[in-house]
Amino acid sequence: MIDTVKSRTTIATAALAGALAAPAGAQTQAHRLLRPVIGGQTVGAQLKHAGHRVLARRDLRLADAVRELGGETPSDRAIHGMSNRGLHRLHVRLIRDKHQLKREAAAAPAVSGTLQAIAACESGGDPHAIGGGGAFRGKYQFTYETWAAVGGSGDPASAPEAEQDRRAAQLMATSGRQNWPVCG
Repeated sequence: MIDTVKSRTTIATAALAGALAAPAGAQTQAHRLLRPVIGGQTVGAQLKHAGHRVLARRDLRLADAVRELGGETPSDRAIHGMSNRGLHRLHVRLIRDKHQLKREAAAAPAVSGTLQAIAACESGGDPHAIGGGGAFRGKYQFTYETWAAVGGSGDPASAPEAEQDRRAAQLMATSGRQNWPVCG
């Protein structure tokens, strides 16, 4: 087996050397040997694109996990547009953010039994629930006004569950059960 590999290597080396030693018109043959083209692209370019697809898929999955934990990530389109180097840097950042968010979630205080009962009654515990014709949103069915009053921004139903729990605990501490007249 080793002799076969050596002989093939020797033949390829000799062919390359012969092509390089040939007159200028034959240089294209050497170029074809050094940079083979398949389907209009060099093999190196095809490998680079295949590697990019693998890196982008990996980072898209990781970005989804970070978003689930409430973190900020670039859009899927932006991830696809990054260079391989940019994807490597993003990957390091996403891994760090994912671990940080998991640590924060583990350190967050547990939701009280009262708030769990309110969430079960209001939304069935679904952090993305929307009720009352769109007026009540999220796990605790916040109105936009109430959400803003406890420091929330944007749509309560789009906020991470941990943030909704934190804001509901804050609301419960400041004004009691009155914000949940049916379930409180």
